[in-house]
Amino acid sequence: MSRMQLALNVDDLDQAVEFYSKLFNVAPAKRKPGYANFAVAEPPLKLVLLENPGQGGTINHLGVEVESSDTVHSEIARLSGEGLFTEEEINATCCFATQDKVWVTGPAGEKWEVYTVLSDSDTFGTSPKLLADSATESEESSVCCGTAGGSQEAQSAASTTSAACC
Repeated sequence: MSRMQLALNVDDLDQAVEFYSKLFNVAPAKRKPGYANFAVAEPPLKLVLLENPGQGGTINHLGVEVESSDTVHSEIARLSGEGLFTEEEINATCCFATQDKVWVTGPAGEKWEVYTVLSDSDTFGTSPKLLADSATESEESSVCCGTAGGSQEAQSAASTTSAACC
């Protein structure tokens, strides 16, 4: 099964978790400092919340979660064949999970990922790639899924590993 992913920046994680739990009638599948995700069955959606004060209500990135690494590799070949520049992250750690993924950038600069989760992780992860085009380009600020400037807990969790992002 594939499903769309929507990663949102939120100002207050507790408030956002309460709202989206009620909206989709489901509890978070994973909750960590500065981070929560929901596996919504209907409509099929992976909703990711990233505490990023001052950025609430904005899209962090978009994605498609797929079933296997083989599918990710097929998408890498397909997207490259379509002339889209891809950034591959194989066995990368981000958003408290180890993943295989490919990134592409849409015409308005929106970040899209096609990914599969290989295993859970106790670390959040970091990625200078995701924020390379953003206004904040220092490596210290470039953390997994764009949480630069996020909560102290999220920044602390993100700094525990130097692997790639979501």
